[in-house]
Parts: sequence; structure tokens; C-alpha cells
Amino acid sequence: MARIAGITLPAEKRIEVGLTYIYGIGRSKSNQILAEAKIDKNKKVKALSEDEVNKIRQIIEKGEKIEGDLRKEVAMNIKRLIEIGCYRGQRHKRKLPARGQRTKTNARTRKGPRGHTIKKIKEKSA
Repeated sequence: MARIAGITLPAEKRIEVGLTYIYGIGRSKSNQILAEAKIDKNKKVKALSEDEVNKIRQIIEKGEKIEGDLRKEVAMNIKRLIEIGCYRGQRHKRKLPARGQRTKTNARTRKGPRGHTIKKIKEKSA
């Protein structure tokens, strides 16, 4: 059972995929870390030795901003945008898409479920 940066990596997955469970590490960064540590990316997480896990842990701590630090930085960036009142900050404040997507029809994930106003009008008239 490998535990890196406070995250328990899934034992049955390949280490290349297992590292992506850590916030801030994707597939390409995972491959870079494994190349630097000279570990086969097809090896299962449960097959890693303690020495290999420690190598990976040291490389990540040395060069990457992950988990809590990265989440805090992203939150601070959004907070800064909101405070200065720029367009992107206003969109974050209103919980709308910030990157120019249309909102007339789509954006349901960000806006939430529709408010069915027609249904309410029919109930009042009946």
C-alpha cells in the first residue's frame, strides 16, 4: 500500500495511473516523475518496493506543488480575481462560466437545475 502526499494509491492500478490520484499530477507529469525515478510505468502500485515509493515521494516533494498547497493557490487566485472586480472575477462570483461559453442554452452544471417557472404559473391558475 503506497501512500504519497497523504493519498493512498490504489493497489491494483499501474503506477502511471495511480499517481494521477494525487491532485496536481496528471498523466504526463506522472510519466516525467517515473522516468526521473527510473521506474517502469507498467508496474502495479502493489509491486513497488519501499525504496521506489520513497524515490517517487522525494521527486514529488522536490519539484511539484500538489494537494493542499495547490488547492490553496488556486482558491487564492480566484479570490484575487473577485476582489479586483475583473470580468472573470464577476463570473466566478455569480457562479457562471468564466471562459466565454454560452449560457442561454447550456451551462447547466454551473448554473444548477432549471427553475421551472411555467409549471408554477399553471399551478397558480388552476
